[in-house]
Amino acid sequence: MDDATGAAASPPRPSGDPPPATARSRRRGGTHPLARFLIRRILTAVLLAWGITLVTFVLTNLVPGDPVAANLGQRALGDPAIVAQWRAEHGLDKPLWQQYGLYLQGLVQGDLGTSQQSHRPVSEDLAEFVPATLELAGAAIVVSLILGVAFGVVAALRRDRFADHALRVLSLIGISVPTFWLALVAFYVFFYRLQITPGSGRVDPALGGAPPVTGLQTIDALLAGRWDIFVSAAGHLVTPALVLALYTIGLLTRFTRSAVLEVLGQDYVRAARAKGLPGRVILFRYVLRSALVPIITVAGLAFGSLLSGTVLVEAIFAWPGIGQYAYKSATTLDLPAVMGVGLVVGVVYLVINLIVDVLYGVIDPRVRSQ
Repeated sequence: MDDATGAAASPPRPSGDPPPATARSRRRGGTHPLARFLIRRILTAVLLAWGITLVTFVLTNLVPGDPVAANLGQRALGDPAIVAQWRAEHGLDKPLWQQYGLYLQGLVQGDLGTSQQSHRPVSEDLAEFVPATLELAGAAIVVSLILGVAFGVVAALRRDRFADHALRVLSLIGISVPTFWLALVAFYVFFYRLQITPGSGRVDPALGGAPPVTGLQTIDALLAGRWDIFVSAAGHLVTPALVLALYTIGLLTRFTRSAVLEVLGQDYVRAARAKGLPGRVILFRYVLRSALVPIITVAGLAFGSLLSGTVLVEAIFAWPGIGQYAYKSATTLDLPAVMGVGLVVGVVYLVINLIVDVLYGVIDPRVRSQ
């Protein structure tokens, strides 16, 4: 009986084979699983970045319209010499594959081209407009995470009670109400009628803004010790950030509620309750940690959509961000600027997805081995 049991438990190994490696020896001798996981994700991100440049270039050049007419006007179109000179100056007289090759060559050197409207490098224009959108979207996603996760947890813990029904209705309203309509109503009510919020822009014109360091008015004002500018910038930021965050709050509330309810029904949560662990410990150590994976996924996608969906909100609140820059570039067929905006938004999505993947590996070790 003992021999049979031993043979079943550990099958014989040929005399020349080395003993099986343990998990510790594999970790010491090879690359750490998390490092391999990060390397794979980074290589994938680089490949996707190249795909973004290709798709952006092709789609931009397929847009109907003549950039020559949009930039020179109808009178200049009557002079073939001017048209030919303008096309040669901007490289539009070459085949598309040569234009794409020149675009990639400049991109590797950090050159995104020259804007046909501002006559400045596109990189300088983006460095001026992108921080404003990052500040707006960053404030919106912070508010969304705090309120959305909190509302979702409360709704799950108070399932089928009044708080649950009220929060579900609020989340449905947040998802259903168009953002541009809500922005118009908020601007009209709180600024024009009640006059309790500042007007358009990022800061009061009389203050002039803080010395630029990061491009974020609130951070730069704190770095410079200008509390008056910080208060003004924060006041201008509140209304558009809340308007932009309402949809994401509703989305996160619904996803958090579903994720928490799914975890609450697991056996290990019941076992933790049976052991007499405090509810706070069960919630933060067991429930929220297990529910974080779907929440992080939604939050990452929501932040990317906030960056790319601020056009109307920025237009209503006169927020000088990348949304207004993209709109003006598209209406004037400023192809280098349009491609620069598309590249920035695509890279932001890649960075967010990479951060989400890293958080996956930190939270759930099973993801590292995939």
